[in-house]
Order: sequence, then structure tokens, then C-alpha cells
Amino acid sequence: MTRNKVEICGVDTSKLPVLKNEEMKLLFKQYQAGNDLAREELVNGNLRLVLSVIKRFNHRGENVDDLFQVGCIGLMKSIDNFDLSQNVRFSTYAVPMIIGEIRRYLRDNNPIRVSRSLRDIAYKALQVREELMSRKSVEPTMKEIANEMEATYEEIVFALDAIQDPVSLFEPIYNDGSDPIFVMDQIKDDKEKDTSWVNDLAIQEGLKLLNDRERLIINQRFFEGKTQMEVADEIGISQAQVSRLEKSAMKEMNKSVLDS
Repeated sequence: MTRNKVEICGVDTSKLPVLKNEEMKLLFKQYQAGNDLAREELVNGNLRLVLSVIKRFNHRGENVDDLFQVGCIGLMKSIDNFDLSQNVRFSTYAVPMIIGEIRRYLRDNNPIRVSRSLRDIAYKALQVREELMSRKSVEPTMKEIANEMEATYEEIVFALDAIQDPVSLFEPIYNDGSDPIFVMDQIKDDKEKDTSWVNDLAIQEGLKLLNDRERLIINQRFFEGKTQMEVADEIGISQAQVSRLEKSAMKEMNKSVLDS
């Protein structure tokens, strides 16, 4: 079967080589011993990794060639800094590096200008985050990043928030194979505190059909305006469980309203 030919930056992506794990290890040993040709083979053998990453940014409307070139810079940095002694697959190490390089490019070209000093703090925080993850193999907290940088918690949060790209409210942030959790599920809306609709008899009847946990979730989510994460912390279950229970409760209540 013939593959479709797609060219990016003059590269025929259908002909890109794929390196096996043992070939990668051998090439890394050769490159780290001073063989620059091995580095070139490593780059060419991992361009498909760059392609897989830039697909995540298709919705941005950016030039694919530009993203590919920036992704290649991230790939080369990954190759230059990869530590063979760590029991980690190269792709596991490289993908966050490539994504980070592309995000830096997008932020620097963002029409919403952020001060250079703020960007510097944010980029330093991201670098420290990667170092802490590599050192501890767990996601560091904002406080840990702030302590490492000898900065305040507020400074780090403000700087990282300033460089975040806008996202859709309907962008999924978690999916365990069933119901996805969207950005909007984590956002408070003070307007939901309006109790006028609580007095509606059909809604009150619908609430009576729920068990105690479902009723608690609905009360906290829609009457108190809490996020799913806040509800999960208070009840002591996962956010995914809160999401499923909330959807199930809303379905039961909607059925009650329609039947009334």
C-alpha cells in the first residue's frame, strides 16, 4: 500500500525513517563519544516524533512549516541533553521538550504582549519544573518551584498565568475512556449562585430523587458555584468521579423535569 506523500519544509514525511530502541541507544553512545553523524541520524530518525507533536497545535492556524522547524529545535535540544543512564525512553523525555519549544515560540509571537521580565520568570519556572520532575519523578507543586527559585508563590503563579495561551471552554483536559472533563467543568460562575430557579418546584422534586452524595454535588456545583476539583477535595473522591456523578444526577433531574 502506498503512503500519501506530505511535504513539510521540503521533507517527504512518508519516507521518514523510524529507529528501533536498540538503534537509538547505539547512536546515542556514538554521538556522546563525539560522532556528529550519529546526531544527524538521531534527528532524522525522530522527525516523526516532531510531526506527532505539532498535530496538537493544528487548531492554532499557525504555519505548519514554522511549527515543524521550531519542533526540530526542541528535538535537537532533547538529543543534546538526553542522559542514557536514566531508565527513560527518549520519546518520553523529548516530547515535553518539543512541546515546550513550540509553546515558547507561540508565546513570543502572541499579539497579547507580556513584559520581558515576567516571561523570564515564567520560563525559568518551567525550566525549574522540568529539573524537579527529572530529579523527583513527580510533578512539583507551585510552592516547590517558588522555593527552588527563591521567589514567592504569587510571583510564580502570576508569571505562569501571564504566558498561558487562551483555550476553549470545551477543550478536554482529562479523559479516562468514558466521559471527558472539560475546561468549563473547572470554572466557577458566580451567576450560578442565583437562587431564583431553586424555588422552582420541579427542580426541588428532582433533587429529592438523588442520593445524598449526588445532592451534595449538585448543591455545591450549582448553588454554591464550586468547581469540580473543589467538590472532589471536599468529598474525598476524584474529579472524574465527581464529573460522572454530576452528569448522572443532571440526567435524572432533567428526566424529572420533563415528566412533571
